[in-house]
Amino acid sequence: MQMLSSTQSETVGRILTEFKDRPGPLLEVLHAIQAALGHVPPGAVGLVADALNLSRADVHGVITFYHHFRTTPPGKHTVQVCRAESCQAVGGEALAQHARVRLGIDFHERTADGKFSLDPVYCLGNCACSPAVMIDGQLHGRVSPQRLDALLAEADTEEHRR
Repeated sequence: MQMLSSTQSETVGRILTEFKDRPGPLLEVLHAIQAALGHVPPGAVGLVADALNLSRADVHGVITFYHHFRTTPPGKHTVQVCRAESCQAVGGEALAQHARVRLGIDFHERTADGKFSLDPVYCLGNCACSPAVMIDGQLHGRVSPQRLDALLAEADTEEHRR
C-alpha cells in the first residue's frame, strides 16, 4: 500500500474530522480530498475506510466507479474530452483518439513531463457545439483535431509566459 506524506496525512485527517459525522459523507470526503490534494492517493483509502466505518473495498469501489476521481496527481493542464452521445455523433471518438495519440497517453493518465492529464467526461453541456473539450476549466466547442492541437499548444505557451 502506498504511504501518504505527513502533509497529505494531515490534510486527509483534517477533512475526515470535518465531514465524518455527516450522514453518508463518503462522496463529500473524497471530493474534499481531491480538491485539497489534486487526487485521492491510494494511501488515503484505508484512513477514509477506518474513519467512516467502511471497508477499503467500498471506498476503492466509489473512487473507481466515478470518473471524476483520480488516484494519481493531475498534470499542470487538465484536458477533458466529452464522451457523450452528441459529441460521439459528430466525431468525438476520432477527437478522443487524436488526443490520446497527440499527448501519448490514455484517459486517466498524465504525460511523462507532467504537463497534461487526459480525462473522459460524460457531457460538458455543450451539445449544440459538439464535439467539446474542456482545458483547465475552459469550455471549447466544435473542436477538430487541428483545433485541439492549437489549444494544447496555447495552454503550453501560457504556462511558459507565467
